[in-house]
Amino acid sequence: MAQVTYSFRMDEGLKRQADLFCNDVGMNLSTMLMVCLKRIIRENRFPFEISAEPNYNEITRQAIADVNAGVGLSPRYSSWAEAKAALEAEIDAEDDDA
Repeated sequence: MAQVTYSFRMDEGLKRQADLFCNDVGMNLSTMLMVCLKRIIRENRFPFEISAEPNYNEITRQAIADVNAGVGLSPRYSSWAEAKAALEAEIDAEDDDA
């Protein structure tokens, strides 16, 4: 198969870090790029996940933070009867307050 040369520009620090990593695993940057390209072709996908930070509005970000912190969550019930009893007790308490 004919060989071609492809060159591109990258940040010097990025190249230095990539070279260090590749050396640690016993290959050079060129070999790592070939391995990556071959895997892309073989699997017909990138061999790593590519994603962007979701663009949530402030209300959604706060809701996610609250859930992660366990704030404002509904209690868990082990049965429908338990949930129904709790709901009925809440309704009775509201009626008593009215």
